Amino acid sequence: MSDIRAPPEDRSLDSLLSFGVVNLDKPPGPSAHQVTAWVRDLAHVDRAAHAGTLDPKVTGCLPVLLGDATRMAQVFLEGVKEYVAVLELHGPAPTDLDRVIGEFEGPLYQKPPRKSAVTRRLRVREIYELAVLDTSERQVLLRIRCESGTYVRKLCHDLGLALGTGAHMGHLRRTETSPFDDSSLVTMHDFADALAFADEGDETVLRDVVSPAERALVHLPRVTIAPSAAEQVATGAPVYAPGVIGVEPAREPVAEVGTGSVEEGALVACYTPEGSAVCLGRLVGDPDAERGEVVSLERVLV
Repeated sequence: MSDIRAPPEDRSLDSLLSFGVVNLDKPPGPSAHQVTAWVRDLAHVDRAAHAGTLDPKVTGCLPVLLGDATRMAQVFLEGVKEYVAVLELHGPAPTDLDRVIGEFEGPLYQKPPRKSAVTRRLRVREIYELAVLDTSERQVLLRIRCESGTYVRKLCHDLGLALGTGAHMGHLRRTETSPFDDSSLVTMHDFADALAFADEGDETVLRDVVSPAERALVHLPRVTIAPSAAEQVATGAPVYAPGVIGVEPAREPVAEVGTGSVEEGALVACYTPEGSAVCLGRLVGDPDAERGEVVSLERVLV
C-alpha cells in the first residue's frame, strides 16, 4: 500500500499535508474561498476545500481539507452547525423575549436569501437549540445549534418580526461544524508558523496543527474492511459482505442527528484495519450476510 494508506499516525509529513484537515479560525474580511486558497498555497498542495461557506465578515470554525481530503467535503452536510450571533433589535426588547425566541426551536421553514448560491425555494431546517446568552439594551447574544444549511441572517430577520421590533444579524461567529468545534481552532498565523518550523526540521508543531483527514469522519458510522477489499474499492468496486470485518456507530455521535445502530441508507466511512480511510458510501446491505453488496460506493478517498 502507498504511504497515504498507512496508519494515520505513521504518515510522512508530505502525506499528511496531501490528506489532512486544518480546523481553521477564519478571520473577518476575506471570503472563505480566499482563506482556503491561502492555506492551499502555503501548504504547497494542488487542492483545498472548505467545509461550509462563511460570509466575509463572519469568523470562526472553517475546517479546510487538503489534497485528496477534498473528496470528503460532503461529510459536512451531515452534521450540526453552532453559531454565536448578535441579534440587533430595532426597538426596545419586549418582556416576553425569551419565550418568543424559544418558540423558534424545532423545524423551521426558510427560503434562501436572494444572494444565496442555491435555488430559492421554501425548505425546512431544524433548530436544535436557540438560547439567549445575554442582553444589552437592543442587542441579544444568541447561541444557535442548527441543521446544516440554516440561514442565520434569515433567522434573525424572522425573530425580529415575531418580537414585533424588527431585527437584523450583527456579528456572527461559527463555533462548531461537526465534528469540529472552537476548542481546537488554528489561526492562519499558527499554520504559517508551523510550516516554517517544519521547513527547519521540527515537524511537531505542524502535526499538532494539521490532523489526518480521518478526523473529519469521526461523526460517521465506521465500516472496517479487509485489505484485499480495500484494494478493490480503491479501483471503484463496492464493498461486498465477505470483505467486511465489522461495523461500528460513530465514535463521536451527534445527539441531534441520531445514535445507536447504523441504519440502512446511512452515510458511512470505510477503513482498513490500520485505521486508514478508504471510501465513503451508503449502507445498503446486511454486513453479517455471507454475500451481497453491503456498502454502495459514493466517493473513493485514496
